[in-house]
Amino acid sequence: MSNRFDTVLFDHDGTLVESEGQHFALWNQVLAPYGFALTLAQYKDFYAGVPTDANAADLVERFGVRESPEVLARLKNESAQAYLQTHAFPLMPGVRASIAQLQAARLRLGVVTGARAYAIDATLRSHELAAAFETVVSADDVVHSKPAPDCYLLALQRMGVAAHQAVAFEDTEHGVAAAIAAGLACVAIPTEMSAGHDFSAATVILPSMQDAVRWVLAQK
Repeated sequence: MSNRFDTVLFDHDGTLVESEGQHFALWNQVLAPYGFALTLAQYKDFYAGVPTDANAADLVERFGVRESPEVLARLKNESAQAYLQTHAFPLMPGVRASIAQLQAARLRLGVVTGARAYAIDATLRSHELAAAFETVVSADDVVHSKPAPDCYLLALQRMGVAAHQAVAFEDTEHGVAAAIAAGLACVAIPTEMSAGHDFSAATVILPSMQDAVRWVLAQK
């Protein structure tokens, strides 16, 4: 009997790569000249897994940071680009083995993220993973990023895949919302950064990517 799914779509930050801690540090680097610093609890509650533009707008609205969201987002992206010129976000545990296992089972793979294209490009280049993924959809490809479903809908369109044939791996509430709204099944894999998020909309919540792969391969 064939597998229920033929496509797995991976989120990037917190799912493929362990980057949220560095994003937290970069945001505080950007915010320091404005006399403001995020606590780790604030970052986890409001900003983990959320696209940069939305984070910038929330910082201005919620905390009254005296700058335009557009400038804050530009400064954050510039800081992240500079960091990635000399560093790579490390892969999350089990990622390389999980990709190999899914490929061996002849599943098709893609990346769907609220991050900017430069960040995903750096990951795929640094870890030599570009060949594993048929398509990569970033925040640069859509008008409305996660939690809107647009990025997942675009990935399905590019790959010629129906929503019921695909499953998403996500680590945040916003990511789960985007996948579910696009009609996909979604495995939530919470991290230390996102453990407090509401994952009630997810198809299933599992502790690791290895567990997620086993669950996918068991669906007939």
